[in-house]
Amino acid sequence: MKYLRIPRERVGVLIGKDGETKKTIERISQVHLEIDSEEGEVVFNEQEAKDPLIPLKVEDVIRAIGRGFSPEHAFRLFGEETELFIFDIYDYAGKKEDHLLRVKARIIGREGKTKRVIEGLTGGILAIYGHTVAVIADFETMDIAKKAIDMLLSGSEHPTVYRYLEREMKKYHLGRRIQRE
Repeated sequence: MKYLRIPRERVGVLIGKDGETKKTIERISQVHLEIDSEEGEVVFNEQEAKDPLIPLKVEDVIRAIGRGFSPEHAFRLFGEETELFIFDIYDYAGKKEDHLLRVKARIIGREGKTKRVIEGLTGGILAIYGHTVAVIADFETMDIAKKAIDMLLSGSEHPTVYRYLEREMKKYHLGRRIQRE
């Protein structure tokens, strides 16, 4: 049995309107979910899965929804090439509320610009929720997105991070073009 806990205020999103999100996860994975909406606990039997990777994917989808992603974005994790990574802002800023808010604001940027730039260049999706920053991205661009987020969390200037992203994504696209030729 696999036990997970998500924030109680995210349980409704995990269940979905008329149970649709839960049913979709169960249909795709062939794994039955038991959700305790009072505690935010989710339990499933890994043995039900026909594919050994499915329990890991189900866990990532549940964790992604718990960290603020919409079910539609979290469902990308059922794909072959996509992964989830979660940063704990407390690891960078300590537990003071004003530090937490300042660091979250750095990731989001003025009017959401920084978040949009990271998502636009890497093709990933970011969710800033509670004391975490989570990213869903393809295996190939995840390291670039993670490094950019780490740079921001560590205090790097925004223009430095933007230059890093542009340079690395240019190398990535050049490498893909060479592979196709």
